[in-house]
Amino acid sequence: MSTAKAEWASKDYYAELGVSKDATAEEIKKAYRKLARANHPDSNPGDTAKHEKFKSVAEAYDVVGDAEKRKQYDEIRSMPMGGFGGGAGGFDLSDLLRDRAGGGGGGGFGDMFGDLFGGGGRGRAKRPRVGQDVETSATISFTDAIDGVTISLRLTSDAPCATCGGTGGKPGTKPHICPQCEGSGMVANSMGGAFTMNQTCPSCGGRQLVYDEPCPSCLGSGRGSSARTIQARIPAGVKDGQRIRLRGKGGAGENGGPAGDLYVTVKVTPHRLFSRKGDNLTLDVPVSFDEAALGAEIKVPTLGGAPVTLKVPAGTPNGRTFRVRGKGASRADGTKGDLLVTVEVQVPAVLDTAARAAVEAYREAMAGKPLRSKLFDEGS
Repeated sequence: MSTAKAEWASKDYYAELGVSKDATAEEIKKAYRKLARANHPDSNPGDTAKHEKFKSVAEAYDVVGDAEKRKQYDEIRSMPMGGFGGGAGGFDLSDLLRDRAGGGGGGGFGDMFGDLFGGGGRGRAKRPRVGQDVETSATISFTDAIDGVTISLRLTSDAPCATCGGTGGKPGTKPHICPQCEGSGMVANSMGGAFTMNQTCPSCGGRQLVYDEPCPSCLGSGRGSSARTIQARIPAGVKDGQRIRLRGKGGAGENGGPAGDLYVTVKVTPHRLFSRKGDNLTLDVPVSFDEAALGAEIKVPTLGGAPVTLKVPAGTPNGRTFRVRGKGASRADGTKGDLLVTVEVQVPAVLDTAARAAVEAYREAMAGKPLRSKLFDEGS
Protein backbone atom coordinates (compact mmCIF):
# COMPACT_ATOMS: atom_id res chain seq x y z
CA MET A 1 0.00 0.00 0.00
CA SER A 2 1.37 3.40 -0.95
CA THR A 3 1.86 6.19 1.59
CA ALA A 4 -0.81 8.29 -0.17
CA LYS A 5 -3.42 5.53 0.16
CA ALA A 6 -2.44 4.88 3.75
CA GLU A 7 -3.46 8.45 4.59
CA TRP A 8 -7.04 7.91 3.44
CA ALA A 9 -8.14 6.80 6.91
CA SER A 10 -7.47 10.30 8.30
CA LYS A 11 -9.20 12.23 5.48
CA ASP A 12 -12.76 13.58 5.52
CA TYR A 13 -14.04 12.75 2.05
CA TYR A 14 -17.52 14.07 2.81
CA ALA A 15 -16.08 17.50 3.57
CA GLU A 16 -13.96 17.31 0.40
CA LEU A 17 -17.15 16.87 -1.65
CA GLY A 18 -19.10 19.39 0.43
CA VAL A 19 -21.80 16.93 1.52
CA SER A 20 -22.92 15.56 4.89
CA LYS A 21 -22.11 12.08 6.15
CA ASP A 22 -25.77 11.15 5.65
CA ALA A 23 -25.86 12.32 2.01
CA THR A 24 -27.54 10.01 -0.48
CA ALA A 25 -25.61 8.36 -3.30
CA GLU A 26 -27.30 10.70 -5.77
CA GLU A 27 -26.32 13.78 -3.74
CA ILE A 28 -22.72 12.58 -3.60
CA LYS A 29 -22.64 11.96 -7.36
CA LYS A 30 -24.15 15.39 -8.09
CA ALA A 31 -21.61 17.14 -5.83
CA TYR A 32 -18.73 15.26 -7.43
CA ARG A 33 -19.80 16.08 -10.98
CA LYS A 34 -20.17 19.77 -10.14
CA LEU A 35 -16.71 19.98 -8.55
CA ALA A 36 -15.08 17.86 -11.26
CA ARG A 37 -16.43 20.12 -14.00
CA ALA A 38 -15.35 23.28 -12.18
CA ASN A 39 -11.80 22.04 -11.51
CA HIS A 40 -11.05 19.82 -14.52
CA PRO A 41 -7.49 20.38 -15.88
CA ASP A 42 -8.76 20.71 -19.47
CA SER A 43 -10.94 23.66 -18.43
CA ASN A 44 -8.27 25.27 -16.23
CA PRO A 45 -4.91 24.99 -18.01
CA GLY A 46 -2.03 26.13 -15.82
CA ASP A 47 -4.16 26.42 -12.65
CA THR A 48 -2.25 24.16 -10.24
CA ALA A 49 -4.66 24.72 -7.35
CA LYS A 50 -7.64 23.55 -9.36
CA HIS A 51 -5.69 20.57 -10.72
CA GLU A 52 -4.95 19.47 -7.15
CA LYS A 53 -8.58 20.05 -6.15
CA PHE A 54 -9.70 17.86 -9.05
CA LYS A 55 -7.42 15.05 -7.86
CA SER A 56 -8.65 15.24 -4.26
CA VAL A 57 -12.30 15.32 -5.36
CA ALA A 58 -11.76 12.28 -7.59
CA GLU A 59 -10.03 10.46 -4.73
CA ALA A 60 -12.93 11.23 -2.38
CA TYR A 61 -15.57 10.07 -4.87
CA ASP A 62 -13.64 6.87 -5.54
CA VAL A 63 -14.28 5.91 -1.91
CA VAL A 64 -17.63 7.38 -0.83
CA GLY A 65 -19.10 7.05 -4.31
CA ASP A 66 -18.78 3.26 -4.05
CA ALA A 67 -21.38 1.68 -1.71
CA GLU A 68 -19.11 -1.06 -0.36
CA LYS A 69 -16.07 1.21 0.10
CA ARG A 70 -18.24 3.84 1.73
CA LYS A 71 -19.51 1.32 4.28
CA GLN A 72 -15.97 0.26 5.15
CA TYR A 73 -14.79 3.88 5.25
CA ASP A 74 -17.58 4.84 7.66
CA GLU A 75 -16.68 1.92 9.93
CA ILE A 76 -13.03 2.99 9.97
CA ARG A 77 -13.89 6.61 10.83
CA SER A 78 -16.19 5.49 13.65
CA MET A 79 -13.30 3.75 15.46
CA PRO A 80 -11.65 5.62 18.38
CA MET A 81 -8.47 6.97 16.81
CA GLY A 82 -6.98 7.64 20.21
CA GLY A 83 -6.64 3.87 20.69
CA PHE A 84 -4.39 3.44 17.65
CA GLY A 85 -0.69 2.89 18.14
CA GLY A 86 1.35 0.92 20.64
CA GLY A 87 1.36 1.26 24.40
CA ALA A 88 -0.87 0.33 27.28
CA GLY A 89 -4.51 -0.01 26.38
CA GLY A 90 -3.83 0.65 22.70
CA PHE A 91 -3.10 -1.39 19.60
CA ASP A 92 -1.05 -0.98 16.44
CA LEU A 93 -3.06 -0.30 13.28
CA SER A 94 -0.41 -2.17 11.33
CA ASP A 95 -1.53 -5.35 13.15
CA LEU A 96 -4.96 -4.90 11.61
CA LEU A 97 -3.50 -4.62 8.13
CA ARG A 98 -1.04 -7.47 8.54
CA ASP A 99 -3.41 -10.30 9.39
CA ARG A 100 -2.24 -12.56 6.59
CA ALA A 101 1.44 -11.84 6.99
CA GLY A 102 1.30 -12.51 10.72
CA GLY A 103 -0.40 -15.85 10.30
CA GLY A 104 -3.90 -14.61 11.18
CA GLY A 105 -6.95 -16.32 9.82
CA GLY A 106 -7.87 -13.49 7.45
CA GLY A 107 -11.02 -11.41 7.43
CA GLY A 108 -11.85 -8.69 9.96
CA PHE A 109 -10.16 -5.30 9.89
CA GLY A 110 -7.24 -6.54 7.82
CA ASP A 111 -9.45 -7.38 4.88
CA MET A 112 -11.43 -4.19 5.44
CA PHE A 113 -8.35 -1.97 5.11
CA GLY A 114 -6.91 -4.10 2.32
CA ASP A 115 -10.06 -3.87 0.21
CA LEU A 116 -10.45 -0.14 0.82
CA PHE A 117 -6.85 0.86 0.22
CA GLY A 118 -6.02 -1.56 -2.56
CA GLY A 119 -3.36 -3.27 -0.44
CA GLY A 120 -3.75 -6.56 1.35
CA GLY A 121 -1.73 -9.54 2.37
CA ARG A 122 0.00 -12.30 0.49
CA GLY A 123 -2.01 -13.68 -2.40
CA ARG A 124 -4.34 -10.71 -2.76
CA ALA A 125 -4.80 -9.66 -6.38
CA LYS A 126 -3.38 -6.28 -7.31
CA ARG A 127 -5.77 -3.60 -8.49
CA PRO A 128 -5.52 -2.38 -12.09
CA ARG A 129 -3.55 0.84 -12.49
CA VAL A 130 -3.83 3.50 -15.16
CA GLY A 131 -0.66 3.88 -17.21
CA GLN A 132 1.46 6.99 -16.90
CA ASP A 133 0.72 10.10 -18.96
CA VAL A 134 3.36 10.92 -21.56
CA GLU A 135 4.50 14.38 -22.70
CA THR A 136 6.06 15.12 -26.08
CA SER A 137 6.22 17.88 -28.71
CA ALA A 138 5.82 18.00 -32.47
CA THR A 139 6.66 20.61 -35.11
CA ILE A 140 4.29 20.97 -38.07
CA SER A 141 3.96 23.39 -40.96
CA PHE A 142 1.65 26.39 -40.98
CA THR A 143 -0.55 24.76 -43.64
CA ASP A 144 -0.83 21.48 -41.68
CA ALA A 145 -1.85 23.45 -38.59
CA ILE A 146 -4.72 25.03 -40.53
CA ASP A 147 -5.86 21.84 -42.32
CA GLY A 148 -5.00 19.19 -39.71
CA VAL A 149 -2.49 16.38 -40.20
CA THR A 150 -1.63 12.86 -39.05
CA ILE A 151 1.97 12.56 -37.82
CA SER A 152 4.24 9.79 -36.55
CA LEU A 153 5.56 10.14 -33.01
CA ARG A 154 8.36 8.13 -31.43
CA LEU A 155 7.53 7.71 -27.73
CA THR A 156 9.40 6.35 -24.73
CA SER A 157 7.38 5.54 -21.60
CA ASP A 158 7.66 3.62 -18.33
CA ALA A 159 6.94 -0.13 -18.61
CA PRO A 160 7.71 -3.43 -16.86
CA CYS A 161 11.35 -4.46 -17.32
CA ALA A 162 11.64 -6.52 -20.50
CA THR A 163 14.35 -8.75 -18.99
CA CYS A 164 12.59 -9.86 -15.79
CA GLY A 165 8.98 -9.13 -16.73
CA GLY A 166 8.62 -6.73 -13.80
CA THR A 167 9.62 -9.19 -11.03
CA GLY A 168 12.91 -7.43 -10.25
CA GLY A 169 14.80 -10.73 -10.10
CA LYS A 170 17.52 -12.19 -12.29
CA PRO A 171 15.91 -14.53 -14.87
CA GLY A 172 16.26 -18.19 -13.83
CA THR A 173 16.42 -17.44 -10.09
CA LYS A 174 13.64 -18.19 -7.61
CA PRO A 175 12.12 -15.65 -5.22
CA HIS A 176 11.45 -15.98 -1.53
CA ILE A 177 9.21 -14.14 0.91
CA CYS A 178 10.51 -10.70 1.81
CA PRO A 179 11.97 -10.90 5.33
CA GLN A 180 11.31 -7.24 6.14
CA CYS A 181 7.53 -7.25 5.56
CA GLU A 182 7.10 -11.04 5.94
CA GLY A 183 5.32 -11.23 2.62
CA SER A 184 2.67 -8.58 3.28
CA GLY A 185 4.21 -5.98 0.96
CA MET A 186 3.86 -3.36 3.71
CA VAL A 187 5.74 -2.16 6.78
CA ALA A 188 4.57 -0.08 9.73
CA ASN A 189 5.38 3.61 9.67
CA SER A 190 4.83 6.10 12.47
CA MET A 191 2.62 9.01 11.38
CA GLY A 192 3.44 11.04 14.49
CA GLY A 193 2.26 10.62 18.05
CA ALA A 194 0.63 7.28 18.76
CA PHE A 195 -0.80 6.84 15.27
CA THR A 196 0.79 4.20 13.04
CA MET A 197 0.00 3.46 9.40
CA ASN A 198 1.43 1.08 6.83
CA GLN A 199 3.47 1.96 3.76
CA THR A 200 4.93 0.05 0.85
CA CYS A 201 7.84 -2.14 1.90
CA PRO A 202 11.10 -0.52 0.71
CA SER A 203 12.80 -3.90 0.32
CA CYS A 204 10.36 -5.59 -2.05
CA GLY A 205 8.56 -2.50 -3.38
CA GLY A 206 5.22 -4.04 -2.39
CA ARG A 207 5.78 -7.15 -4.54
CA GLN A 208 5.93 -9.32 -1.37
CA LEU A 209 8.79 -11.37 -2.79
CA VAL A 210 12.51 -10.68 -3.16
CA TYR A 211 15.36 -12.22 -5.13
CA ASP A 212 18.87 -12.82 -3.86
CA GLU A 213 20.12 -11.83 -7.33
CA PRO A 214 18.50 -8.69 -8.77
CA CYS A 215 17.78 -8.33 -12.46
CA PRO A 216 20.91 -6.99 -14.20
CA SER A 217 18.83 -4.72 -16.45
CA CYS A 218 16.60 -2.91 -13.94
CA LEU A 219 18.77 -3.56 -10.84
CA GLY A 220 15.79 -5.00 -9.00
CA SER A 221 13.30 -2.18 -9.59
CA GLY A 222 11.20 -4.22 -11.99
CA ARG A 223 10.70 -1.16 -14.22
CA GLY A 224 12.09 -0.29 -17.60
CA SER A 225 11.16 1.79 -20.62
CA SER A 226 9.27 1.04 -23.79
CA ALA A 227 9.88 2.72 -27.15
CA ARG A 228 7.18 2.74 -29.82
CA THR A 229 5.93 4.71 -32.80
CA ILE A 230 2.31 5.82 -32.99
CA GLN A 231 0.18 7.74 -35.46
CA ALA A 232 -1.34 10.87 -33.92
CA ARG A 233 -4.01 13.07 -35.47
CA ILE A 234 -3.43 16.81 -35.00
CA PRO A 235 -6.80 18.56 -35.47
CA ALA A 236 -7.38 21.34 -37.98
CA GLY A 237 -6.98 24.85 -36.58
CA VAL A 238 -4.39 24.00 -33.93
CA LYS A 239 -2.42 27.03 -32.69
CA ASP A 240 1.31 27.41 -32.09
CA GLY A 241 2.09 26.27 -28.53
CA GLN A 242 -1.26 24.53 -28.07
CA ARG A 243 -1.31 21.34 -25.94
CA ILE A 244 -3.27 18.46 -27.47
CA ARG A 245 -4.57 15.57 -25.34
CA LEU A 246 -4.76 12.13 -27.00
CA ARG A 247 -6.64 9.73 -24.73
CA GLY A 248 -5.24 6.25 -24.26
CA LYS A 249 -2.02 6.95 -26.19
CA GLY A 250 0.23 7.17 -23.13
CA GLY A 251 2.02 4.49 -21.12
CA ALA A 252 0.55 0.99 -20.81
CA GLY A 253 -1.57 0.25 -17.74
CA GLU A 254 -0.67 -2.29 -15.07
CA ASN A 255 -2.65 -5.37 -14.10
CA GLY A 256 -5.15 -4.83 -16.89
CA GLY A 257 -5.58 -1.10 -16.24
CA PRO A 258 -6.16 1.37 -19.10
CA ALA A 259 -3.34 3.21 -20.82
CA GLY A 260 -2.51 6.78 -19.81
CA ASP A 261 -2.90 9.82 -22.04
CA LEU A 262 -0.48 11.47 -24.42
CA TYR A 263 -0.04 15.26 -24.31
CA VAL A 264 1.47 16.81 -27.44
CA THR A 265 2.68 20.42 -27.46
CA VAL A 266 2.43 21.63 -31.06
CA LYS A 267 4.97 24.02 -32.56
CA VAL A 268 3.97 25.68 -35.86
CA THR A 269 6.57 26.97 -38.34
CA PRO A 270 5.86 30.42 -39.87
CA HIS A 271 4.48 30.80 -43.42
CA ARG A 272 6.24 33.04 -45.95
CA LEU A 273 3.02 34.96 -46.77
CA PHE A 274 0.31 34.29 -44.21
CA SER A 275 0.12 34.94 -40.49
CA ARG A 276 -2.58 34.14 -37.97
CA LYS A 277 -4.74 36.20 -35.63
CA GLY A 278 -7.06 33.94 -33.64
CA ASP A 279 -9.19 32.04 -36.17
CA ASN A 280 -8.38 34.55 -38.92
CA LEU A 281 -5.50 34.52 -41.38
CA THR A 282 -3.74 37.78 -42.24
CA LEU A 283 -2.03 38.80 -45.47
CA ASP A 284 -0.22 42.00 -46.53
CA VAL A 285 -0.73 42.89 -50.22
CA PRO A 286 1.17 45.63 -52.11
CA VAL A 287 -0.85 48.04 -54.28
CA SER A 288 0.36 50.86 -56.50
CA PHE A 289 -0.43 54.53 -55.96
CA ASP A 290 -2.79 54.66 -58.92
CA GLU A 291 -4.68 51.53 -57.73
CA ALA A 292 -5.20 53.06 -54.33
CA ALA A 293 -6.13 56.51 -55.75
CA LEU A 294 -8.32 55.44 -58.68
CA GLY A 295 -9.57 52.08 -57.39
CA ALA A 296 -8.89 48.62 -58.82
CA GLU A 297 -9.74 44.93 -58.70
CA ILE A 298 -6.77 42.81 -57.63
CA LYS A 299 -6.25 39.09 -57.15
CA VAL A 300 -5.00 37.86 -53.77
CA PRO A 301 -3.94 34.32 -52.82
CA THR A 302 -5.70 32.11 -50.26
CA LEU A 303 -4.12 29.35 -48.21
CA GLY A 304 -4.54 26.08 -50.07
CA GLY A 305 -7.25 27.41 -52.38
CA ALA A 306 -7.81 29.41 -55.56
CA PRO A 307 -7.06 33.15 -55.61
CA VAL A 308 -9.94 35.55 -54.95
CA THR A 309 -10.67 38.95 -56.50
CA LEU A 310 -10.62 41.88 -54.09
CA LYS A 311 -12.20 45.24 -55.01
CA VAL A 312 -10.10 48.18 -53.81
CA PRO A 313 -12.25 51.34 -53.77
CA ALA A 314 -10.90 54.63 -55.10
CA GLY A 315 -9.17 56.65 -52.40
CA THR A 316 -8.12 53.64 -50.33
CA PRO A 317 -5.50 54.74 -47.75
CA ASN A 318 -2.37 52.80 -46.93
CA GLY A 319 -2.93 50.18 -44.21
CA ARG A 320 -6.65 49.64 -44.82
CA THR A 321 -7.75 46.05 -44.08
CA PHE A 322 -10.36 44.13 -46.10
CA ARG A 323 -12.15 40.97 -44.96
CA VAL A 324 -12.58 37.89 -47.16
CA ARG A 325 -15.05 35.69 -45.32
CA GLY A 326 -14.55 31.94 -44.84
CA LYS A 327 -10.92 31.80 -45.94
CA GLY A 328 -9.33 31.59 -42.47
CA ALA A 329 -8.49 28.82 -40.01
CA SER A 330 -10.86 25.98 -39.11
CA ARG A 331 -12.85 26.22 -35.88
CA ALA A 332 -13.91 23.39 -33.57
CA ASP A 333 -17.52 23.62 -34.84
CA GLY A 334 -16.43 23.06 -38.45
CA THR A 335 -16.75 26.69 -39.59
CA LYS A 336 -13.83 28.84 -40.69
CA GLY A 337 -12.48 32.24 -39.80
CA ASP A 338 -11.78 34.98 -42.34
CA LEU A 339 -8.83 36.21 -44.39
CA LEU A 340 -7.82 39.75 -43.41
CA VAL A 341 -6.05 41.53 -46.30
CA THR A 342 -4.12 44.72 -45.51
CA VAL A 343 -3.05 46.90 -48.44
CA GLU A 344 0.39 48.51 -48.53
CA VAL A 345 0.64 51.43 -50.97
CA GLN A 346 4.01 51.24 -52.73
CA VAL A 347 6.16 54.28 -53.55
CA PRO A 348 8.45 53.59 -56.53
CA ALA A 349 12.12 54.14 -55.79
CA VAL A 350 12.90 55.08 -59.42
CA LEU A 351 10.69 56.82 -62.00
CA ASP A 352 11.14 56.72 -65.74
CA THR A 353 10.61 59.87 -67.85
CA ALA A 354 6.90 59.30 -68.50
CA ALA A 355 6.13 58.43 -64.89
CA ARG A 356 8.02 61.43 -63.61
CA ALA A 357 6.13 63.74 -65.95
CA ALA A 358 2.83 62.29 -64.74
CA VAL A 359 3.76 62.77 -61.10
CA GLU A 360 4.91 66.33 -61.72
CA ALA A 361 1.62 67.07 -63.44
CA TYR A 362 -0.20 65.64 -60.41
CA ARG A 363 1.89 67.88 -58.12
CA GLU A 364 0.90 70.97 -60.10
CA ALA A 365 -2.77 69.96 -59.98
CA MET A 366 -2.62 69.62 -56.20
CA ALA A 367 -0.52 72.75 -55.56
CA GLY A 368 -3.46 74.69 -54.18
CA LYS A 369 -4.34 71.99 -51.65
CA PRO A 370 -1.38 71.64 -49.31
CA LEU A 371 -1.73 68.58 -47.09
CA ARG A 372 -0.10 70.09 -44.02
CA SER A 373 -1.79 73.47 -43.82
CA LYS A 374 -3.87 72.50 -40.76
CA LEU A 375 -0.73 71.77 -38.80
CA PHE A 376 -0.03 75.48 -38.57
CA ASP A 377 -3.53 76.81 -37.92
CA GLU A 378 -3.65 79.02 -34.82
CA GLY A 379 -5.52 77.58 -31.87
CA SER A 380 -5.13 74.04 -33.12
